[in-house]
Parts: sequence; structure tokens; C-alpha cells
Amino acid sequence: MTDQLTRVNDAPEPAAAADSAALKETLEDYTLRFAPRSYRKWSTAVVATSALGGIAYLADFSIGANIGLAHGTGNALWGIGLFAAVVIATGVPLSYYAARYNLDLDLITRGSGFGYYGSVVTNLIFASFTFIFFALEGSIMAQGLHLGLSVPLPVGYLLSTMIVLPLVIYGMKALAKLQVWTTPLWLIMMVGPLLYLLAAHPDSVGEFLSFSGVNSDGSPAGNGVSWAGIMLCAGVCLSLIAQIAEQIDYLRFMPPRTPENKRRWWTAVLVAGPGWVLFGAVKQIVGLFLAVYLLANVADSAGIANQPVHQFVMIYEDMMPAWLAMTLAVILVVISQIKINVTNAYSGSLAWTNSFTRVTKTYPGRLVFVVVNLVIALVLMEANMFSFLSELLNFYANCGIAWIVVVATDIVVNKYLLKLSPMQPEFRRGMLYAVNPVGFVSVIVAAGASIAVFFGLFGDGLAPFSPLVAAVLAMVLPPILAIATKGRYYLRRTDDGIDLPMYDEHGNPSDEKLLCCVSGVEFERPDMLASAVPAADGSTQYISSLALACDKTGLHVLPEQR
Repeated sequence: MTDQLTRVNDAPEPAAAADSAALKETLEDYTLRFAPRSYRKWSTAVVATSALGGIAYLADFSIGANIGLAHGTGNALWGIGLFAAVVIATGVPLSYYAARYNLDLDLITRGSGFGYYGSVVTNLIFASFTFIFFALEGSIMAQGLHLGLSVPLPVGYLLSTMIVLPLVIYGMKALAKLQVWTTPLWLIMMVGPLLYLLAAHPDSVGEFLSFSGVNSDGSPAGNGVSWAGIMLCAGVCLSLIAQIAEQIDYLRFMPPRTPENKRRWWTAVLVAGPGWVLFGAVKQIVGLFLAVYLLANVADSAGIANQPVHQFVMIYEDMMPAWLAMTLAVILVVISQIKINVTNAYSGSLAWTNSFTRVTKTYPGRLVFVVVNLVIALVLMEANMFSFLSELLNFYANCGIAWIVVVATDIVVNKYLLKLSPMQPEFRRGMLYAVNPVGFVSVIVAAGASIAVFFGLFGDGLAPFSPLVAAVLAMVLPPILAIATKGRYYLRRTDDGIDLPMYDEHGNPSDEKLLCCVSGVEFERPDMLASAVPAADGSTQYISSLALACDKTGLHVLPEQR
């Protein structure tokens, strides 16, 4: 292979500089490209544990409490069930592709109907998810610090933001250790009080099941189960649908699937991928259960029943002295929020960096966008987003549903059924068209129409069903557009100019290495393609997708294949 490994000494400086910056793995953690086999040294169990560690957040408790208090237990349970079904149905194909081909969701999205630049719009949707939920989790942590340590809320917002920065800088290696070591303690502190409550107050189960909601003045609402109520509940919960992208940011580091580890590999992918929603749904139900318990048993709890820190303080106080209860509740809140917000900050920085570099051909470094994401989240916290939580999440759900369902539909229908979308994912510049109307148009129409429904443009009676509108359009439009365009805009080229096979004998991405002519660094085969600029002796030379993404001249981009 040595005759294939060549380098051009007069390569464009911007690309070389950007490529060199991005190779500082202690800081940059494969921001713009697939995760190579040489880096993926974790077992399936460690990857799955790390991925699930990120769902330790307490926002589920608030979400469950909010929808149940507003619409009653019956509507909430059906809404949570609908939410879980949608997440599982869309999460399975996405998780499989991420773990099998070692790509984050943006790279999968590019080749699943959006094109090289078209997927930037979905990156912005995902970045919004990360700072919205960072702000939500940071608000909960600030509430805990205020209650337990009398820290003013504005100061608590700042502390909950700054504490994440040193932890998230070092990427996957640091996050994996954090998640694995803190998960057992979190589970004990989370599950123990709930088991105690069920054993000590068994009548609370009946109160929970018969709860029909409360009005703003605290009076019983008497909400019965209805489609409108179910959809309003499901809409808030479905704002979490983009959580699968954060799970995938871990799943892309799965080891290769082999005959020997096939069962373990599939178990880890399903549990840590779509399986996250089972844990999330349980937490939402528990959050409502605790809120109903507080309303029924604790005086003056109407204003705090939906706040997780107060929920756990009250339960802990039923088990132990008040000072110890407060201490443990604050510890639980801090651990939970750090576990999820390092993931929010990490994933958000990947999304911002990826979009910025693709559009500007300039690589500023992931750390820049860690700070950007944290600043946006801090502004939301200082604006007291907790007070309009349900409205914000209901609105965001329309965008998240449109994106995730479009990509999942392209994989399941356009790839496997219609055979119009390429089976193997493609993400490299020059191999894809700039924009593919199949996914790009679908997500714009689905999100736009559902947002219009949400704001009542088609009548107030239809407004609760905006998530359903987003999901249906996102399922129907990609196949229609793929058939209409005959799959014409998926691939700009089918030949990347490299004779080496892309995959090994088990179908895993190859670990053969080639030398990048711009950076002088070896990259694994799936990350490489031929350069349009020949070597000095006229032979073919190769360039990494990372260097190509930063090539402002465009000289290395292969011509369109006719």
C-alpha cells in the first residue's frame, strides 16, 4: 500500500491548518468525521452504560408532573405511552446505522435525504435541543442549590453552567468515565426513595391513578381521557425525541460487530439507543406520581409539586432527619444535572462546529462552540424558562419530530423498501449533492405545517394535534419525493476513487489506512477519498473528509460523476 501513500507539499494552507487543529483528539473528539476503529477501544457494555448515564436528567420528572397536573393521570399515561412508541420506532434504525457505521446523526442525515449542506438545518434543530435542555437541567440544579444552600437563583444558573465547562472539554474519554462511575450512586439515590414511598404509603397509588388534574387556582380540573388531552401530553414529551441524537453521539463509538459479540452488540445498541425512552417514560410517570403525592399530603405544595428538588426533599424527609434529607437531595440534583449537561454541552458543540465548518470552510475548534452553547443556555435560564416550560417544549417538538421521523423514514422506506436511497450511509464532501430535496423539503414542510397548526392557524381545535401533523408529513413526504426525483439527488458520485474495499468481511467499516495529502496524517479508509489534484508524478493521491471540509479552494473536490 505504500505506493498509494503520497503527500503534496504545496497543499492549501487553510485546509492543512484546520485539519491539524481538528486532530488534537484530547480536545476535538472526532467532531467532523466518523469514529475510527483505532479509537473505539471500549466494550459494548461501557459504551451502553456511558450512553444511558446521560439520561440521568431530572427534566423528565418536571415534564411528567407538568402534563399530569394540567391534564390528569389518564391523559398523561396515554401521552407518555404514545411518546415512547414513536421514539422506539424511529430510534431503532437510527441507532443501528450509528453503531454499525460509526457515524453521528448529522453524518447519517447528510446521506439520508438532505445532502452535504442541506443537513445544516437539522444541525440547528439539534443544537437548539441541547441548549434548551441544558437550560432546563441547569434551572433544576439552581433550584436545588437555592433550596439547600440558599444560593440566589441567578448565581445558581451561572454555577450550573460553569461547572460543566472543565468536564466537557476532554470529550468522550472523560464523559465515559464520569457516566460509568456516577451511575450506580445515582440509581440508589433515585430508586430507593420511590420504593420507600410505595411501601410506606400504598394508598398513594390509588390517589395517583384517580387524579384528574388541577386548575391554575388549585381546584380539581376533572379532566377525562380525550384525544386532545393525550396529544397535548404527547406533544410536550415528544420534545425529547431528539435525545436519540445524544445517545448516538455515544453509540458511534461501538466496537465492530462480529459473530462472537453479535448478541452483546445488539443488546447494547437497543438498550442504549431507543431503550433510553423506557427509562425516560418511567421517570415521567414517577414525576407525576410524586407531584400528586405532594398535592395530597403536603400543605402549600401546589407551586412546587412539579419541581424535582422539592419532590425528593419531601420524600427524603419522610425517611430521615431534615438536614440529611436536604443534603442528599442536593447531591442527587447536582449529580443528575452534571451527568446530562456534560452530554448536552458536548453534543451541542459538535452540532454547532459541524455546521459552522461546513458553511465557512473554517474550523474554529469545538471548544469555541462549547462556550457558545453554554452562553445561550445561560440566557434562557436567566429569562426564567421554567415558567413557560410546557409551551416551549410543545413548540420545539414540532421541529424535532420532523427531523427524526424524516431520517428514520428515509432509512426504513427509501433505503430498504424502495431501494432509492443508497444502503450504506455517505457523508463526504464531493460524494453528495449540496442539497437533496427528499429530506430537506420534507423537514421544512413537516415542521412548518405543524408549527402553523400549533399556533392555531387551522383552528384551535386542531392545535393540540400539531405533533401528529409533523409525524405524518415526515413519514409521507420522503417516499413521495424520492419517487418523484427517482433518487437522483442522493449521490453526486458513486466512486470515491479508492480501490481498497470500504468494509471488512463482517460488513464493518475498514481499518485500512491511507495518508492524507493535505495534513500528512493517516486516516482510516471510510474517511478518505481521492483528491482531484494529482501528485507531482501524476499518480492519485488521497484526502481526508476532514481536510476536504476545510478546503476553501475546492481544488480537491472530485467532479460530478455523469
